[in-house]
Amino acid sequence: MIKSNPSVMKTSITHLAFTASLLAAVAGHANEASITLDLSRIADNKSWRLSEATAEALIIDGQPAACLEAMGDSANGSVGMALANGMEFSTGAIELDLKGRRAGQRCFLGVVFNVLDAKTFEGVYFRPFNFRTNEPYRLRAVQYIAWPAHTWEQLRRTAPGEYEKPINPPPDPDGWFHALIVVTAKRVEVFMNHAKEPSLTVNRLAEGGSKRQVGLFVDTHDGLFANLEVKPGGPSQP
Repeated sequence: MIKSNPSVMKTSITHLAFTASLLAAVAGHANEASITLDLSRIADNKSWRLSEATAEALIIDGQPAACLEAMGDSANGSVGMALANGMEFSTGAIELDLKGRRAGQRCFLGVVFNVLDAKTFEGVYFRPFNFRTNEPYRLRAVQYIAWPAHTWEQLRRTAPGEYEKPINPPPDPDGWFHALIVVTAKRVEVFMNHAKEPSLTVNRLAEGGSKRQVGLFVDTHDGLFANLEVKPGGPSQP
C-alpha cells in the first residue's frame, strides 16, 4: 500500500458486496483468480503497450507504482493508455490506487476496458481537481465513457448528470484514493475508498462480451497508479 494515504489499501471484493448487482458480480467471481498486473515493467516495451502516452516505473514507499503521462488530449481526439499485454478482460472487477497530478488543475486518470483500438474503448476516469470544489464541478468527479460515440462531451450534452457523478465523501484531491470498478455485461459500478455504496452506476453504452484489452487511462497531464489488480470473470448479466 502507499503510505502517503493510510486509508489506501487492498480490500476483498466480497467485503464491498452491499448492493444486489455487486453481490451477483462477486458471486460470479468466486472461482476466478485475482491477477496483479506488474507496474514495475510498464516501460519495458514488452509487458505493456503504450498508446499516446509515456510511462515511468517508480518505487513509492517501497512498492511498485507507475507514472503515466498523456501525449495528447481528448479535445484533439486522443487519450493516453497503457494496455496490459496478454491480459484479456470481458466482465469482472478492476481494483487500484490512483493519485492525480494537479498541473494546471487539469488531471484525468482512470482505467480502460473493452479496448478494441485507440479510438474504441470503454473507460472510467476521475477528475481529482473536482473532488472538493463547488457545484456544478463537484458533480463531475467520476466519469464513464464509451468511445467513439459516447465521449464526455456527448454524454454531458445528451444525458446530463447520468454518466458523471460526485464522490461522497470526497477524497483528498492531492492524495491517493482507491477505486473498485465492477463490470458486468450490462452495467458498470464504481466504489470509492471501500465505500458500501457505489459513487457511479451506469448502463454500458458499448457491446460487451468480447474478451479485449484492459489497462490504464490518462488525459491531458499525468497521473500515478499502484496496486492494480484485475479479476476476470463474473456473470453474463448484471
